Amino acid sequence: MLRCDCETVNAQDATLFADLDVLRDEGIGTVIVAPDAPSARTFVMRMNLSQNRAVGVTGADGALLPHAAGGVGAVQPEVLLALLEAGFVPIVEPIAYAPIAAREESVEADDVARAIGIALRASRAIFFHRAGSIANPITNDPIPELTAAEALAFADDERFAPDLRATMRAAARGVRGGIGAAAICDGRIAHAAVIELLTEQHVGTRVTGGVVLAA
Repeated sequence: MLRCDCETVNAQDATLFADLDVLRDEGIGTVIVAPDAPSARTFVMRMNLSQNRAVGVTGADGALLPHAAGGVGAVQPEVLLALLEAGFVPIVEPIAYAPIAAREESVEADDVARAIGIALRASRAIFFHRAGSIANPITNDPIPELTAAEALAFADDERFAPDLRATMRAAARGVRGGIGAAAICDGRIAHAAVIELLTEQHVGTRVTGGVVLAA
């Protein structure tokens, strides 16, 4: 599970496309949540210039992301599982659908990644963020690892930027919901996804140790 950001989508020298090939060769399927609909379409087009494996998905496809009060309802992951089984890389737009009102609703990409990661029982989730990591608000030193409880406490700290707080909250809640571990890192770093998913090294902050709760 990987939540991409605009900086990584637009970085011409990012290694993410090559990293996805490495992950596929290692038998790791990846679902990517884009920061917004235009970025999702850009990602699909760029990836398919050479690989022909990216498939754009919205919340309405296969009833994937029902809208609920406050964000995303119960994820229906069957369409993602089918695409992964066939060797494709789903690129999810952060748009939920409201079946009763018959309209689409924009939702936070962090919340989408959290919900999909829990529904897929992902062993790892990566949240790309330009900050690169969570830094100690007093010393400004990067923190390599936090528990879910610690990350949630930082998410309430107004010394952090609002978008980083949202990412921390999603990562922590994802771990508490059953995701094995979540990393917050800079997607522009060379091979960040491979390092986080295939090695014990960190290029950002890893969130671990949550108590598994009902999704």
